[in-house]
Amino acid sequence: CPLRFDGYLCWPRTPAGTVLSQYCPDFVEGFNRKFLAHKTCLENGTWYHHPVSGREWSNYTNCIDYDDLQFRSFVNELYVKGYIVSLIALLLSLVIFLGFKSLRCTRIRIHVHLFASLAFTCIAWILWYKFVVEQPDLIGNNPPWCIILHLVVHYFMLVNYFWMFCEGLHLHLVLVVVFVKDTIVMRWFKLFAWMSPILVLLAYGAARFLHTDDNTHCWMDDSLLLWILSVPICASLLASFVFLINVLRVIVRKLHPQSAQPAPLAIRKAVRATIILIPLFGLQHSLLPYRPDTGTPLERFYQILSVILVSLQGFVVSFLFCFANHDVTFAIRTLLNRLMPGLVSPPPPGTHTGQMATTTPSRELGV
Repeated sequence: CPLRFDGYLCWPRTPAGTVLSQYCPDFVEGFNRKFLAHKTCLENGTWYHHPVSGREWSNYTNCIDYDDLQFRSFVNELYVKGYIVSLIALLLSLVIFLGFKSLRCTRIRIHVHLFASLAFTCIAWILWYKFVVEQPDLIGNNPPWCIILHLVVHYFMLVNYFWMFCEGLHLHLVLVVVFVKDTIVMRWFKLFAWMSPILVLLAYGAARFLHTDDNTHCWMDDSLLLWILSVPICASLLASFVFLINVLRVIVRKLHPQSAQPAPLAIRKAVRATIILIPLFGLQHSLLPYRPDTGTPLERFYQILSVILVSLQGFVVSFLFCFANHDVTFAIRTLLNRLMPGLVSPPPPGTHTGQMATTTPSRELGV
């Protein structure tokens, strides 16, 4: 029988009257790569044809791990639902940030760009799971549009990390640099966070396209070329961690006992700031540096933990920096009191901190 590629595996020339076996492909959802697929070469030197379809047929029925397939389908659905929840929260946050003039400042403008990039990422991942991951035949055919979607997903992921870096850098500038012109800062932030990922994606796309072994299966397979994306991501995370440490150092110094603040209160506020800043900087991804092998007891726990930390990132950031923010609640309560004075009481005086509207030269920090 002649050499044949059936969309999943490449079957070599095979003597007539034999059954060829190969390990199942690992890029198909629900397949176990430890199981075997079969293809029959008939006595007349032709491959076996399925009696119903009349086409050449490879037997992949033994590849299906039904328990694993059910679990992975469940995980994929959780990812999609988590991204939908994050997308709704992010869009609502953007409406709030852009709808109230009292919330317009450099810090909020940076939040808006970060939230917008997270929203685009959620949309891209939802499309990826719905139109690529759930279509094994499409993955085998490797159409150009699925490769483009792969690049779009990773572009917005890079934009997320770069805007997280800008968030940390801006906090650092507020605390360390005496005077910074906000318009100049925002111009460089936009150029860096939205444009520089394109250069990284061009290098990654060109390298993977020219590398034949990695230019298959909608680029879902693990590849050493992913280091082209990992290096800038790790660099931004490392820089964000440095900024976080410096911000906490300054906060603790400002809340020193000599400043009429008792030490326990300073510690509590520093811890609170840390808890808030960690999801903003995206450092939670560093909590998952190890991916257990498929089929190990820790693998399912890892998958569920990944769903929580990755797909709900947008919701967590929206909650911490929009819904739970005193200035946002003050603005919303003021608006509702103006529209429905009989139902909603005005916010108490002094509840408006004004911290989020702080400009860089004021040297104040609102966390």
